[in-house]
Amino acid sequence: MIICGLQQISKMFGGEFLFENLSLEVHEGSRIGLVGSNGSGKSTILKMMAKIETVDSGSMILKKDCKVGYLAQIPLQNQHLVSEVLLSAFESTLNLAKEISRMENVMKLEKNEEALHALLQEYGSLQDQFDLLDGYEMEAKTAKVAEGLGITGLLESPYEALSGGEKTKVSLGKVLLLNPNLLLLDEPTNHLDIAAVEWLEQYLKEYKGTVVIVSHDRYFLDQVVTTIIDVEDGEAVLYHHNYSGFVKEKEKRLLDEFHSFQEQQKKIKKMKEAIKRLREWANQASPPSEALHKRATNMERALERIEKLKRPILERRKMGLQLESGDRSGKDVITLRDAEKSYHGRSLFSNASFTTHFKNRTAIVGNNGTGKSTLLKIILGEESLDSGSVQLGANVRIGYLSQHLTVMSEKTVLEVFREEVLVSENEARHILAKFLFYGPAVFRKTGQLSGGERMRLRLAQLMHQEINLLILDEPTNHLDIDSREVLEEALEHFQGTIIAVSHDRYLLNKLFDKTYWLHEGKLHIFEGNYSWAREKLQVTGKNYTDRKEPMLKRHDSKSQLVKQATSDEIEKEVEEVEKQLAGLEKNMVETVELKDLQLLYEQQIRLKEQRETLYKQLETCME
Repeated sequence: MIICGLQQISKMFGGEFLFENLSLEVHEGSRIGLVGSNGSGKSTILKMMAKIETVDSGSMILKKDCKVGYLAQIPLQNQHLVSEVLLSAFESTLNLAKEISRMENVMKLEKNEEALHALLQEYGSLQDQFDLLDGYEMEAKTAKVAEGLGITGLLESPYEALSGGEKTKVSLGKVLLLNPNLLLLDEPTNHLDIAAVEWLEQYLKEYKGTVVIVSHDRYFLDQVVTTIIDVEDGEAVLYHHNYSGFVKEKEKRLLDEFHSFQEQQKKIKKMKEAIKRLREWANQASPPSEALHKRATNMERALERIEKLKRPILERRKMGLQLESGDRSGKDVITLRDAEKSYHGRSLFSNASFTTHFKNRTAIVGNNGTGKSTLLKIILGEESLDSGSVQLGANVRIGYLSQHLTVMSEKTVLEVFREEVLVSENEARHILAKFLFYGPAVFRKTGQLSGGERMRLRLAQLMHQEINLLILDEPTNHLDIDSREVLEEALEHFQGTIIAVSHDRYLLNKLFDKTYWLHEGKLHIFEGNYSWAREKLQVTGKNYTDRKEPMLKRHDSKSQLVKQATSDEIEKEVEEVEKQLAGLEKNMVETVELKDLQLLYEQQIRLKEQRETLYKQLETCME
């Protein structure tokens, strides 16, 4: 059954059509991801479904008595405490609780037995309603959502005093607690750390209502949605896949459409040639042939009646990003030793050590507030350590991309670009065009740019500086999927060293084969991508110890282990694996759930394979 639909919608912005005769349907219980480039109209579609934005023509239908919950990208202001904002999702239940409390006070004072009996009956009815609305579960539900989103510590804080990211979390929490029939989420993973995103994924998988999500987080879409609506050129095309399946299906569809377009063009060309020949033959005949002229005219009419296929665009215009590295640095690029840092009296991390080598692709992950960005600032020299040391290697030239892009609001795009890249105006405009700043767009004030546009401007600057160490803080924030893919390709071909803080699991898994995980004040080192590191952290019961240098290295997705240590170090690694196996075997004896037992069994197999590889490495060392 259709819960919401847009029929022949038209919408104009700035004198131009954003949509014209757009139609789409949302069925009950569906999990839909709205994708498309920035400016394609995805957020506008959500707003029309939420009745926040009106349509110029056409109609928006909504199932009767459908409760809609909408999360905007920019949360509204509120003067209450965070706990009050969250509990406001239960407005009718709270009003009922107030009425029950009022009646209790009235009954205490009532002396007339008949009146008291009537009050008791009404009181019982209200209690039943309160129970039916799960009134006794309000606080438990609120606590569960607050813990999942990582905002428990903010419950007694004024909403107005929160940061933009914290307000988004609170607004998301309220929308989830509303438990609407139709849940509309616009970039819900913005400002969430990985733990909160994974909690939200699970929450939405179990959600009983209908969900429509606008997101550029490909990993999140793969986990949550089963249907993709691709918004492009004012049209909405439906795909019954998650994001990865959609990419393959769209590519196949475009190739099929291009083939059909080519075949039609061949047919049209042949008909035009036939019409031309018939006219020539008719005119060459003596006297001119009326029959041939008539046949040519009939063929022209048939040609006019053919519904012309549009030429499909196989390659969209994307950023022309190619990061050139300067002279290479020394082998050791960053060396951190016994680092300790506290913030406002709270220890962020201690005894943290690592060495990043030339051409390493290193990711720093962890929950919000664990000190990831602080660690980057320490490397950049913007923050100092409480104890320990950080040292940059020889000939290191840094390019830094911050998630908090500051711009001089009154300066133009062209002026800001040329402040860091010393080229002529014509060459600067040519470069900026590759980053989708065309013509007069280079004269826009940077204060008027969106987050994605500011990120593109900063990437344009980085591209033309001779750097050999890229430090990235949430590089995919504000970028649409096309721009993310271009950035990934550029990073993949960069010939220098990269160290990045990111919550983009798709990016982390694709590009980074070394993971530093800040967890509970310790820096854990894993020779593998995010998914492998996460699994390792869970297998070891979150007790993966700090090490000066990792013993094992995992290459790409094949989990290959290569020798990087002396025989003594390998023996220590074997001992650690043996301890883990002993702990697993104990858990397997105590576990009764088949699902949990299967998981432990799989972990045991992986550890045994790892142990076997270590023994082979040890034999090689001994030889």
